[in-house]
Amino acid sequence: MAELKCGVENCFYNDDCYCCKGDIMVGGAHADTSRDTCCESFAQKREDAYTSSLTHPSSTISIDCEAVKCVYNSDYKCHAEHVDIKGNGACDCKSTECVTFKEF
Repeated sequence: MAELKCGVENCFYNDDCYCCKGDIMVGGAHADTSRDTCCESFAQKREDAYTSSLTHPSSTISIDCEAVKCVYNSDYKCHAEHVDIKGNGACDCKSTECVTFKEF
């Protein structure tokens, strides 16, 4: 599991830059750069949303990854020690990215 830092403050699962979802999916099957990736688990935060049923925020998380050209991808799992997801102000997953992506 990777240490995850999430800078997508308006994501439903974000709690002080930690993810409450338990696991995430990074998309970008044809990615050549980090801009070609996204956090497919992104869900826009709503004011009326109730989050107590979510797990507690965690600094480490399981990351499934479709970015097969990334050096950290092994059999669709991310094996980076630390992962940064960016996209503050995102209104959909395509406005997010895995800035840890590194093409091999």
